[in-house]
Amino acid sequence: MSQTFGQGRGFTVFPPFIKFLLIANVAIYLVQSVFLMGLSFGGRPLDASVMSWFALWPIENGFLPWQLITYQFMHGSLGHLFFNMLALWMFGMELENLWGTRKFATYYLLAGVAAGLIHIGISPLLSTMLGPTVGASGSIMGVLLAFGLTFPTRPVMMFPIFFPIPARIFVLLYAGVDLVSGLMNTGDGIAHFAHLGGALGGWLLLKFGVPLFRFVEGVGNPSTGGPRSEPVIVESKYRDISSRDDRRGVVIPMSPSPTKTITPTRFLADGEPITQEVIDEILDKISQAGYHSLTDHEKRVLFEVSRQL
Repeated sequence: MSQTFGQGRGFTVFPPFIKFLLIANVAIYLVQSVFLMGLSFGGRPLDASVMSWFALWPIENGFLPWQLITYQFMHGSLGHLFFNMLALWMFGMELENLWGTRKFATYYLLAGVAAGLIHIGISPLLSTMLGPTVGASGSIMGVLLAFGLTFPTRPVMMFPIFFPIPARIFVLLYAGVDLVSGLMNTGDGIAHFAHLGGALGGWLLLKFGVPLFRFVEGVGNPSTGGPRSEPVIVESKYRDISSRDDRRGVVIPMSPSPTKTITPTRFLADGEPITQEVIDEILDKISQAGYHSLTDHEKRVLFEVSRQL
């Protein structure tokens, strides 16, 4: 699946949390499938110990609270890892650049937690053959939902439909397939209700999670909880500058240059202050023509603002 001719056209910034997720998921898969194979401790294979501690198990069969986070970083096969990371890269980069790293990271991890809770709550009702669950699919389904709601008309292509469809339709089709498969194919080894749980968790976060996102974005920000300490921008004081017309020998007073209103700001990009007027212009451009219509400089400005929040 992909957006027509590439999801993040014109990206110049590789957001840090996406980079971390790609590296962490690949590294953990290599450790599981390569470095731990054949090793044992106390007569028990190490890879089995890792699965028992960090994969998501049913509540009555080895569940531990931290598994709701750790299972998101484990994958059962190379294909499972590849397609999850591909979807994360394609749909997540634009969201992190737009939202900022703290909000995106919080959203991603909590969508995965919701996916895990829905899975271990519903799956026992549909099947008696329950084992460990691994994979970032629930978190990524939350990312797909957020992308579809943020860019509803963005054209997306998905296998086996080889023509572009709006992002919101793509998300609805994907969720519908998961719902039908989860009810009809309970033994196919795919955690369909984890996918649906990720989408549900993502929707709840987008609808009711604004206070949480504000709190997370404020953690570690020295300006939170009190008046913002912002640098004062000193505007140049223009004055009349006389110039002499040598041909006539008279002094011609220059008209004062109009002063430009500049909003105080604490943000910088490329060494220049980013005022609220500049931010508003960029956001208006996104609302009218989408993120891909921004210039490279405007994308850097948006990224720097989200990073410095």
